[in-house]
Amino acid sequence: MKHQKWAKLNQLHRLLPEGLLADAAWLTAAGYPSSLRSRYLASGWLQAVTRGVFRRPLHKPGFEGEETPLRWQHVVVSLQSVLGRPLAVGGRTALELNGLTHYVSSTGPREIHLYGDESAPGWLEKIPIETHFMFHNARKLFLAEPISDGLEALKSVMADNGLLDLAAIHGSLTWMRFGDGDWPLLLSTRERAVLELLDELPDRETFHQADVLMEGFVDLSPKRMNRLLRECRSVKVKRLFLWFADRHGHAWAKRIDREGIDLGSGKRMLFRGGKLDSKYLITVPENLDAGG
Repeated sequence: MKHQKWAKLNQLHRLLPEGLLADAAWLTAAGYPSSLRSRYLASGWLQAVTRGVFRRPLHKPGFEGEETPLRWQHVVVSLQSVLGRPLAVGGRTALELNGLTHYVSSTGPREIHLYGDESAPGWLEKIPIETHFMFHNARKLFLAEPISDGLEALKSVMADNGLLDLAAIHGSLTWMRFGDGDWPLLLSTRERAVLELLDELPDRETFHQADVLMEGFVDLSPKRMNRLLRECRSVKVKRLFLWFADRHGHAWAKRIDREGIDLGSGKRMLFRGGKLDSKYLITVPENLDAGG
């Protein structure tokens, strides 16, 4: 009986790395019913994060009994690697993780933008951390670039002796390491993330922020950009991207296949009181250099 008890606990340690989360449904399916979870909670082998969500405690090396605080990365890695949820970090957050915080400055409460093929679990909004998660339907923009494919590619690479290629793992998705455990965090490439950010304009992002961002994009991949623009479902996003690309005239912009991109028809009112761009039929600020 004692052997069985420790075998069960060792199995949990293999399935759920220190510091990561799992919900009640996952634990039950893995063979850890409510009664067993209660014993683990009492023994300190599990912690209750919010109703129906549990964490394996993570202790700081050299600090006995001092636990590492829960961070948003722990939550996202858990969703991706433990629970297998088809979602990735994207938009503004992916650009920040790519080192573009100089161009994309946050205002107000910090938000983490997640893009998924299916809805996020309801408990995500109840996790007790200061970060606020903003969930977006990934299929709204890229039906042919599912997050699930990127997640499966990541798992496949992880299984290959734990080695991760620095290149994008699948199409428009890539990864970065997080934490002492070198957990892989799935996120959008810069090319995909900028289109996700433009989709938030003008309601949640400004023309000025997007303009400063695009000015700094001197080395986007034309090949990846061409594919994403062909597959993007938003006429607004595609017109905005090409308008900004023309405005800044980066070398890669000359290699964008404009004829292969469906820009729809009709005008798009994107900036009240602005001017109509005759080429892309979108209203834009009169003077972006003034911070419009």
